[in-house]
Amino acid sequence: MEYVDGFVAAVPKENKALYREHVLKIAPVFKQHGALSVIECWEDDVSEGQLTSFPQAVMKKEDECVVFSWITWPSKDVRDAGMKAVFDDEMIQLEMAAMPFDTKRLIYGGFKVLVDE
Repeated sequence: MEYVDGFVAAVPKENKALYREHVLKIAPVFKQHGALSVIECWEDDVSEGQLTSFPQAVMKKEDECVVFSWITWPSKDVRDAGMKAVFDDEMIQLEMAAMPFDTKRLIYGGFKVLVDE
């Protein structure tokens, strides 16, 4: 069964092009190491919640947008090996040192697929 890594972040609006370039550089490395897909979505219709919301979760500032992303893998074993290889890659290490957003407010986690309809 597939495995999914999910991510939510706040990216400065002025860094949209930089963020896209960043993803276009790193996505092939994830795919080279077993990822089936790398999906990145830029905020379009995201509301502030009263109790919870994407903006609250990442402490979004006025000049930022929420990014919702996921990487699919064929299995958790492939993901574990792939992620290790990805983060051992020199280019990825350079990209991680110059992230176009505040990584302290990045939310991420690994998920087992429950339904794939």
